[in-house]
Amino acid sequence: MNRVLYQHPLAYLLGLEGLALLRAFSGVYGRDFTIDRFQEIRALLDCADELGDGVEARPITTREGYARWAAFYDEPGNELIDIEQPIVREIFDGVPVGVALDAACGTGRHAAYLASLGHTVIGADTSPEMLAVAREKVPAAELLEADLHDLPLADDSVDLVVCAIALTHVPDLGRALAELVRVLRPSGHLVLSDSRGLIGDLSPPMVRIRPDRTLGYMQTWHRLASDYLAAALPLGLQVRRCVEPKRPTPLLANDGTYLYDGEPPPQHIPGNPPDIWALHQFCIAATNAAFHGNPVAIIWHFQLSP
Repeated sequence: MNRVLYQHPLAYLLGLEGLALLRAFSGVYGRDFTIDRFQEIRALLDCADELGDGVEARPITTREGYARWAAFYDEPGNELIDIEQPIVREIFDGVPVGVALDAACGTGRHAAYLASLGHTVIGADTSPEMLAVAREKVPAAELLEADLHDLPLADDSVDLVVCAIALTHVPDLGRALAELVRVLRPSGHLVLSDSRGLIGDLSPPMVRIRPDRTLGYMQTWHRLASDYLAAALPLGLQVRRCVEPKRPTPLLANDGTYLYDGEPPPQHIPGNPPDIWALHQFCIAATNAAFHGNPVAIIWHFQLSP
């Protein structure tokens, strides 16, 4: 895929308004909410020039996209990680100690926890920059620069595989799971986590500014629960648990503060790639309505048939 991505800040805001109006149309909100959305849409259209023009970006590899992200990926404040991580660790706590593979391990956050439980840990990732952080965090782990589609491991060689918030970048889910199952021993455990789309399988790709100031984006695929089952069950994987956690609070307070961490929204800079977290302040009620009730992540615990 080599298509050009076009993102306009007004398009995102009007999309949120549309989602909010659909919820109102379905009976979740009443007449006043609907009329307020009409008025806000008019105001947004009137200030379109202030929001800036849209931007175009071409696809980049995950290796390029994560290279600059590695230095601050572990910084506090990532709600997705903070919601996903306790659930994944709870699953780890119930799995026998053995040889564990962290596929697409990134900075090694799950590898470090597995090592603390006594597992012999192997990590694999395509990003040298992310692996450099992981080596400092988990010095005892064997860390490999490798793609999760082509793992340099023997068949039936590990007892546990985890692949966390990485399959969103994989176009062929079945192929990726087949490789993870290949290295998994019979009765072994597979733990998957991934982000969910804004609504259903819809979510914006990740746009990054390259060192030369051009724009690139990492393609993302956000899937329905049935997509994971269609890929996993033919491989002999049995479902032990599935969790789709939701945000515990609305996204924004009335003053635009993010309720998750109490932080004000970042500044919207016209001409830069649209930062959705900076745009939400322009339509707070619509944002909260659009995001309401949507799961943040999906976490699976599978076990391979004996």
